[in-house]
Amino acid sequence: MFQIDVMSRTPPYEQIIEQFEQFVMMDILQPGDKMISVRQLSVQLSVNPNTIQKAYSEMDLRGYITSVPGKGCFVTPDAKDIVRREHRDKMKEIKEIVRSLILAGVTKEELIELINEEYEGREAYDQS
Repeated sequence: MFQIDVMSRTPPYEQIIEQFEQFVMMDILQPGDKMISVRQLSVQLSVNPNTIQKAYSEMDLRGYITSVPGKGCFVTPDAKDIVRREHRDKMKEIKEIVRSLILAGVTKEELIELINEEYEGREAYDQS
C-alpha cells in the first residue's frame, strides 16, 4: 500500500504521512483499522525502522493514529476530520500561490481549467 519515491525531495517519513492522509480521505483506511507494524513496513519499503517510527510518531502527535501497547497502532475515529481540518488550513497557502501565479501571467481560465481537471480526476476515481 505505502510506497517510497527514492527520487523525491520529500523525506520518506513525510511521504508516508502524505500517503496515510490520502488513504484516510479515500476511505482506504477506516477508523479502527490496524496499521502495519513499524518493522513490517520497514522491510516492505526497504527503509530504516527509525524512519517509519518517525512517521508513526508524527501521525500519533497529529491524532491520526493511536498506539495500544502490545497491540499496535490503529487509525483514530476522527482521523478523517483531523486531516480535513489540516488541509482546509492550506487555503491560505493556496491564496498566496494564486497571487504569485497571477503576477506571473497565469489567467483565471487556466487556473479554473486546472482545478476542473483535478476534480474530474477525483470524480473518475469515485466512480470506479
